[in-house]
Amino acid sequence: MRILYWPLTPGTAIFKQKRVGQFDRYFTLYKFRTMRVGTPDLPSDMVQKDDQRFTRLGRLLRRLSIDELPQLFNIIKGDMNFIGPRPALYNQEDLIEMRRSVGVNRLKPGVTGWAQVNGRDNVPIERKVELDRYYLENRSVWLDLRILWLTLVKSFCGADLYSNEISDEPSRAQDKRRSLM
Repeated sequence: MRILYWPLTPGTAIFKQKRVGQFDRYFTLYKFRTMRVGTPDLPSDMVQKDDQRFTRLGRLLRRLSIDELPQLFNIIKGDMNFIGPRPALYNQEDLIEMRRSVGVNRLKPGVTGWAQVNGRDNVPIERKVELDRYYLENRSVWLDLRILWLTLVKSFCGADLYSNEISDEPSRAQDKRRSLM
């Protein structure tokens, strides 16, 4: 992968980011770099399709979810599972608190999850937490298989990648995240 990156973008091919894992413990998440060096740590719902901070390969890697492959190392290390709630950024205090209040923080985060296949960034944080809670309360082999299937289907079509929400009255959390940009 580095061979593809070297002539196209500065920085390392592997991107490291501080995330919140099981029981609210921090860990380092690994991904292929899709954004330029120096881009602030933003939740993916704050990144638009035409964002100028994407690397030349970044849009394609995200569209096909190839940028998630290095998270296999996180699984091997024991920080993550294949299936579970997506790990929150360290600065997504609203999401972290909401997950804690319904017990979702007891789960190991996953490379994909129920909220991921049910809207990804096209659902508000409150709905994501409801979907994460559903997964917590209904975990099973069959639900995991369904999530894996839906992940493959949605990855190939690039569905739900960018937030379509446009609101005249953004929440305090959205205002706070925008201020990070």
